[in-house]
Amino acid sequence: MDKYTVLLVDDEEEAIRVIMKKLDWEKMGFSVVGYACNGVKAFEMVEEYQPDVVMTDIKMPYMNGMQLSERIKARFPTTKILIFTGFDEFEYAREAVHLEVEEYILKPINSSELTNIFTQLKNKLDLEISEKRNVEILQKYYMESLPLLQANFYSMLMEGRIHEEEIPQYLSDYQLNFHGPCYCCLVVHTSSSQAPEGMTPLLLFTSVQKQAEEHLGKKWHAKAFPYLENTVLIAQLKSDSEIMELTDDCDRFCKYVRHIIGAVITVGIGQVCEHIPDLSQSYNSARTAVSYRVIYGASRAINMQESVPQEVNKPGLANEDKFSHLFKMLRLGSADDIAEAVKGYLHQVFFHKSSLRQYHVDIMELISVLYRFAANQEIVTDVFPENMKVLYAQLLDMDASTIQKWMLDTCLAFHEELIDARNQSTKSFVSKAKEYVHNNYTDEKLSLDEVCHVLGVSNSYFSTVFKKKTGKSFIGYLTDFRMDQASRLLIETNDKSYIIAKQVGYTDPNYFSYVFKRRFGVSPSRYRTEHMESEK
Repeated sequence: MDKYTVLLVDDEEEAIRVIMKKLDWEKMGFSVVGYACNGVKAFEMVEEYQPDVVMTDIKMPYMNGMQLSERIKARFPTTKILIFTGFDEFEYAREAVHLEVEEYILKPINSSELTNIFTQLKNKLDLEISEKRNVEILQKYYMESLPLLQANFYSMLMEGRIHEEEIPQYLSDYQLNFHGPCYCCLVVHTSSSQAPEGMTPLLLFTSVQKQAEEHLGKKWHAKAFPYLENTVLIAQLKSDSEIMELTDDCDRFCKYVRHIIGAVITVGIGQVCEHIPDLSQSYNSARTAVSYRVIYGASRAINMQESVPQEVNKPGLANEDKFSHLFKMLRLGSADDIAEAVKGYLHQVFFHKSSLRQYHVDIMELISVLYRFAANQEIVTDVFPENMKVLYAQLLDMDASTIQKWMLDTCLAFHEELIDARNQSTKSFVSKAKEYVHNNYTDEKLSLDEVCHVLGVSNSYFSTVFKKKTGKSFIGYLTDFRMDQASRLLIETNDKSYIIAKQVGYTDPNYFSYVFKRRFGVSPSRYRTEHMESEK
């Protein structure tokens, strides 16, 4: 890695500017991504930029350096933290050690000392990433991967070839611990076309699997194994309500892997099940979720149940292999892709039957499969009359080109319905989120986690869709709405600023004033005065 990123945090902006000016960041191998003057703003920037290093003061308003460090370590454990302060107190130092802080630096800061600290930190970061990228280590790990018997068991499990009564014996023989009580398959797809320089696709795949085991395996008691050119993990959950937390962890993992080893991965998250033999269904839905990266983008987690809820656990389509490519194009392809899929199906399967009887059977199958697809996707259409015999007779009377046109028109109509359904789904919960903010903005505890819990979606999926639809992050939208209400109250009432602060969800009037000034460029009192003068 050429440069590591640094975020500077101090309530004295001048102190930050001195530090930025004193050090030759580029020569040391670092770049400053920004600075913050309080812990609250700093944590927002950490979530947005995910810097490699955070250098923070302790004594700050709204959230001190210790609280900031604790939150960063809980959410981004690989981030290195440097603490500098003018308060030489043992309790601070002891707490800093407890938080695994890299250095505890006393003000005034000496530029030579600080350069040495960052030089040592650069060497440490280089070593950590070198270990992750070391080809010999990856090669050794690949050669010592899962034993053949365990790999065979996992493969049979994904293919649904193990009966429930056989499970206990397999687990005992292969020394596997599946305690559940709920399970979920994760399919990790690694893009081989975007491998870092000097790393073969095979070693990249191995590296991603190793990182998946380290970052997801322990917390979720996940079993990781290679299967059909992907890494598959079987995660174990205490209840199905943990699926949103799992989705957020997978989303952070995607971003972490791209940052550390340069891999572009997508994690598909399948449906939750309570019985081990049902993992084959969870795997199939996770694999389908991965295919939706063409719509939602790579380097992220895609939860099948929240991203494409209408397609989870739908019966009646699994065995229709002849239509699988067509159905995939209906969900993910363009109009040209659908036209090619229709043409391919009709010419390879439909138009080369020598038997008239077989031709009639194919007509019935075509009507039946398209009808079930529409029903399972909840597509409202007038393609199918109440009396199917009418449609059957019409199709029998058509020539090859007319049937092809009818089928293409029908499939394109289905495709548009699916797009509309996806758009309506996202618009619906974005509208619900806005409505929830409008009704609850006075609650100082209102948060992203609370809204996602109410809507029943993961933070990562909600944040992506909300920003795409509104152009703002959820916290940005909430803050702007609160400030709009505060500006209205300042003009329409004579209430003190600290009362208005509480009315719009801020318990700390000083922080309210800080946010208000950041939005409007003036303090609340000045804002009220200017508007009163303009009305005279």
